[in-house]
Amino acid sequence: MDGSVKYAVADGVATITFNRPAVMNALDADSIRCFCRAAERAAADDSARVVVLCGAGPAFVAGGDVAMFARKLPELATLVPELANALNRGILALRRAPKPVIASVHGAVAGAGFSIMLACDLVLAAVDTQFSLAYARIGACPDGGATWFLPRLTGYQRAMELMLLADAVDAVALERCGVINRVVASAELAAETAKLAQRLATGPAKAYAETKAIANHALLQQLPAHLEAEALAFACCAASADFAEGVTAFTIKRKPLFKGA
Repeated sequence: MDGSVKYAVADGVATITFNRPAVMNALDADSIRCFCRAAERAAADDSARVVVLCGAGPAFVAGGDVAMFARKLPELATLVPELANALNRGILALRRAPKPVIASVHGAVAGAGFSIMLACDLVLAAVDTQFSLAYARIGACPDGGATWFLPRLTGYQRAMELMLLADAVDAVALERCGVINRVVASAELAAETAKLAQRLATGPAKAYAETKAIANHALLQQLPAHLEAEALAFACCAASADFAEGVTAFTIKRKPLFKGA
């Protein structure tokens, strides 16, 4: 892996680290491609019995790199489908991996970072983490499987509230509605993640693999098609005037003036 996403294995635990701390690990084209490669590598790595996803610096993943979208508006018709394919391959690799996948999140978890977190099997969150499905703020619909996973975790109305309003919510609120398994003190997140990862790494790997496979059996028959439909919906949004307005407004820090087109 290059510097934007790091991959390491120790004591049966593969760690995928988003590593663009200067921009709160916002996902640009390169880091999306690297995430895909890291997820596929972890799924196939026989030395890894557990996978942990985390973020370097002040955040887990603060969504997509909106500044990149703003710079590349004329290229989005070809760029968005390519990046959606890479993101979706990474999401599917996490779900199909025959081993538990843990998201260890802190700081900001937004947009595609929220989607990646939802694709994991278990989520540990620092108590001061802030979450947002911020897509509507830039005139886009969620991608990365968020529209698939979230209603199944929270129920339809709560999921629609999180997706349509795009308000920030805290870790305790998401724990209550079933999105997060455990909320821990910020200073204890790394230690608690390591403890859980080691517990799983020394557990019955075959039983875990079969449990995950059968739990996902019905879902995974439909998830790939849903990811494709979601990617097409995002591409449709990315071609709209509202999306251009949203990403432009975001980068210059003003309120967007959406016109519904």
